[in-house]
Amino acid sequence: MRGRIRKQEPMFVALNVDSLVESRLAMDHPLRRIRLFARGVLASLDTEFEKFYSHTGRPSVPPEQMLMALLWQALFSIRSERMLEDVIRYDLRCRWFIGLPLDQDAWNHSTFSKAREAFLLQPLAYLFFERHVAFMRAENLVSSDHLSVDGTLMSAWASHKSLVKKDDLDDDGNPPPRPPGGRNAWVDFKGEKRSNATHVSATDPDSKLASKGGEAKLSFELNVLAENRNNLAVDFTVCPPTGTSEREEAATLVAVQAMQGHTPKTVGADRKYAEGDKLVEQFYKADIEPHFSVRDDRPNALARLFHDTTGYSISQRCRMRIEEIFAYAKTIGGLAKLKVRGLSGVFGVASIVLAAYNLRRHASLQPG
Repeated sequence: MRGRIRKQEPMFVALNVDSLVESRLAMDHPLRRIRLFARGVLASLDTEFEKFYSHTGRPSVPPEQMLMALLWQALFSIRSERMLEDVIRYDLRCRWFIGLPLDQDAWNHSTFSKAREAFLLQPLAYLFFERHVAFMRAENLVSSDHLSVDGTLMSAWASHKSLVKKDDLDDDGNPPPRPPGGRNAWVDFKGEKRSNATHVSATDPDSKLASKGGEAKLSFELNVLAENRNNLAVDFTVCPPTGTSEREEAATLVAVQAMQGHTPKTVGADRKYAEGDKLVEQFYKADIEPHFSVRDDRPNALARLFHDTTGYSISQRCRMRIEEIFAYAKTIGGLAKLKVRGLSGVFGVASIVLAAYNLRRHASLQPG
């Protein structure tokens, strides 16, 4: 018998997001565990969140829901916050994940950018990342003994056309007026030498020209410290790229772990970290074995002293897995081409993306 379209809708329907999604989502779906873990972390941060808000004025968007929405964006490769607004409005699974009832409309996309401009989103996101790592450490999923470190470049939200000579900046550091032709006016810079010493981006002054074997682009550098047991990101930094920034940030990341009482026994890395021998000496003095690969043309590098140790080959195999973190962050999380400007904004986005990566790994490591 042919079904007919019901043209008159019922006057009252007793439904909510949970009843619509919970009954139809597979019991072993990883979203259930990711949501459970994320809500547990957010509940533990309630007191810290209170410190960021005034007790008077209009109520804000709950920070818990804002962070859950950004996690959804990082989990499902949503390209922009305008698109995220539409997803929140029309996707029932997204509403269920965030905890937004059916009778409440999605927030305007500017909610996220205003929170970022007020320097509110960045510390909240990093608090979430940090607390989640502590939760996984309490579950014995994070190893403190054997770590790996590496860095990657993220393309800034600025082009070569935005580069201006530092000598052309006014006393307040502002660039000269734009040439006629609109925001995408023709700029002839062919044959002109450009470097970080002589030029700065008028669009994103925090970004720097850098490359890893290819064309130099305005970029930021993401440095990640991962543990070797389950390949979880335990800490990270975001900085403008320089010739020595990877080694400097690696030293900072390991020093922070030591300050927190998690001094590692070994740290694995690629050959860039063995350059100059300074980082090798620093780790050795801290009773940490630097398991760094070395270029063939450096037979006297200090890092070679540790190549015959028992764990060197294991560290070298494990440190390659950090590329999985970068692959997720840049391909799924959208960090290959940034959509925000400024060091603080990039740090906040990286906090969310790496937290999303850890949540996915956490859900696969705790399938029950």
